[in-house]
Amino acid sequence: MADVAFLDDANFNLYRELIYAESGITFTPTNRSILESRLKERLREKGLDSVRGYYDKIKGDVGELKGFLDSITTNLTRFFRNQAQFDAFQHHVIPEIMKIRGIPGTIRIWSAGCSTGEEPYSLAMLLNEIVPKPWNFEILASDISLKCLMTAKEGFYADNRLEGIPADYLAKYFDKVDGGYKIHADIQAKIKFDYHNLKNDSQQRNLDIVFCRNVIIYFDDAAQAAVMKRFWDSMASKSFLFIGHSESLFGMDTKFEFVKTEWATLYRKNI
Repeated sequence: MADVAFLDDANFNLYRELIYAESGITFTPTNRSILESRLKERLREKGLDSVRGYYDKIKGDVGELKGFLDSITTNLTRFFRNQAQFDAFQHHVIPEIMKIRGIPGTIRIWSAGCSTGEEPYSLAMLLNEIVPKPWNFEILASDISLKCLMTAKEGFYADNRLEGIPADYLAKYFDKVDGGYKIHADIQAKIKFDYHNLKNDSQQRNLDIVFCRNVIIYFDDAAQAAVMKRFWDSMASKSFLFIGHSESLFGMDTKFEFVKTEWATLYRKNI
């Protein structure tokens, strides 16, 4: 098989333009080596040896294009990642939502870019503890990676993937099985896992809370602004947005209001 670790400029530009058009993810000369590595692995898996031939294939095969986009995404996550944001969610956002809504109902949350499910499961466990009856909650969890969504839907995590879960949550919401732990079906039932490309409208409306953490760092300014506009359209009045603690909407043309709490910063649709 030919060595595809070296991606010439012409093919690099073809691939990065296609990736940007289909996902909003930006590859620059700085992170070119990541694309080269993922592409080399993809061609090895498919038994192919032509960079340009594979490009032609994904241009004409929607399923293969989804698989390719899956292969180039980074899926680093863990349970209760950035505890300060979960503290703000528990002590500020949920009480505010219940106060604003007034009448008990269903709190609707979107975990966008949910990876292998640790974030939505963390949210579901916490909500199960703090949301009083007759309030209810439901979580939509989406990702561009079908492989990650399969892991998330299964709800099984090996012993080395349990970092961040409080001991009492592990005992209450998981069953010990061979090689790891399986989350309880009643928590899984609170979450709908679905494929979604953030470049497209989710068709969701009237969401109370959106989590999209450590995702927009892979987008350029125009793609970030477009994603934030789609989030705005999907959210209810007086709703809340969490992005990664190292991410910011500063300087972006957006209507979101910056909120600083005792625990962490976040954003609000304040109309």
